[in-house]
Amino acid sequence: MGKIKIGIIGLGTVGCGVVKTLRNFDEQVEIVRIAVHNLNKKRNIDNLDESILTDNPFEIVDDKDIDIVVEVMGGVNPAFQLLKKAIENGKHIVTANKELLAKHGEELFQSAKEKNVVILYEAAVAGGIPIIMPIKTILRSNKITKVKGILNGTTNYILTKMDEDCASYEKVLKEAQELGYAETDPTGDVEGYDAAYKIVTLATIAFGKRIKIENTYREGITKISAKDIQRANELGYKIKLIASAELDENGTADVRVHPMLVPKEHVLAKINNVTNAVMLTGTPVGEIMFTGPGAGEFPTASSVVGDILALCSEVRRTAYPLPMMRCNHTETAKTLSIDETTNRYYIMLNTVDTPGAIGIIGTICGKHNINLSDILQKGAKDGKAEVVVITGLCNEGNMKNALEDMKNSNVIEEIKSLIRVMN
Repeated sequence: MGKIKIGIIGLGTVGCGVVKTLRNFDEQVEIVRIAVHNLNKKRNIDNLDESILTDNPFEIVDDKDIDIVVEVMGGVNPAFQLLKKAIENGKHIVTANKELLAKHGEELFQSAKEKNVVILYEAAVAGGIPIIMPIKTILRSNKITKVKGILNGTTNYILTKMDEDCASYEKVLKEAQELGYAETDPTGDVEGYDAAYKIVTLATIAFGKRIKIENTYREGITKISAKDIQRANELGYKIKLIASAELDENGTADVRVHPMLVPKEHVLAKINNVTNAVMLTGTPVGEIMFTGPGAGEFPTASSVVGDILALCSEVRRTAYPLPMMRCNHTETAKTLSIDETTNRYYIMLNTVDTPGAIGIIGTICGKHNINLSDILQKGAKDGKAEVVVITGLCNEGNMKNALEDMKNSNVIEEIKSLIRVMN
């Protein structure tokens, strides 16, 4: 039947890895066209056939000979227009674009269904970690109710180095940028956008219901201080940026991304540097974890090429390829707002060093039905003190009301930090 013909949109780090990896399978696939932004840029690929390069990506999606369009350019525009056109032209899609799927996945999957083509996106969630195909195949017998993970290597690296070196966020971010672990503009990573896009896609697959990105709470790591990490350690925790999704017995989803104090004995507390991890809880399997490199040239290329080869095994061989990998969601999940959630909290306060200060904190919390489980007072000096408390489980709305009362207290001078604690 001949080789499956591939068109690639994007030739950055991941695109180069895809081209290099596909050379191991040149008896099955042929790269017909590659769209790049700059035709004159030197590529890190030996013996690259530059005659197949184009700076017009529509040449790929409109090429009648191309079977599979591989999109590794990132961003929403023009990726959305390109993939929509490719689908209209009957081409199967492999993408690593988590933002595009989180924002426009529903429309793309509906279009793919109408055109009887498949969209595969293993690389869009956890880089080189295989997670989507396992959920859709071998774990298909499970009712999955929890997904928790560390889904962004940049933020995990920053928090790891802040912990190991007792360094500030600003200092470690600069080092991460110099090492290439963080972008010049790191907003997408450090403010939690990247992890939010990923958990939306993961939760949609795991729960069998669409999760809307606009209903997902997001908070980054930019307010985490070296002192927070130090105090967390003293109390038996590590601070991690956790992407979390839970489905209750009524089918309501709680999906969010924010820093959390994770108990040191918990497996996620031991995931360091740029490593990613995904934990699933389901019935009958129980709790399982996938871990590995969440980004990078070859880890991400591993997932992209795996998707390409899965399609190659079926394209031209069947009229309805890869039925188990298709999107069949018909329902959008009801989701909780963050104010409706129940959490434990770490709070760092600057107080006046006076008798009864801790009692006043306890009174305010008690007024709002909040128990205190741990209290740590540090650094009483010049009439000032630092107080750290960890609460029991309480409603987020109640916590916000308690914080307002604390701000109005004559004893509490400043609320330095508020971080949720993993149960």
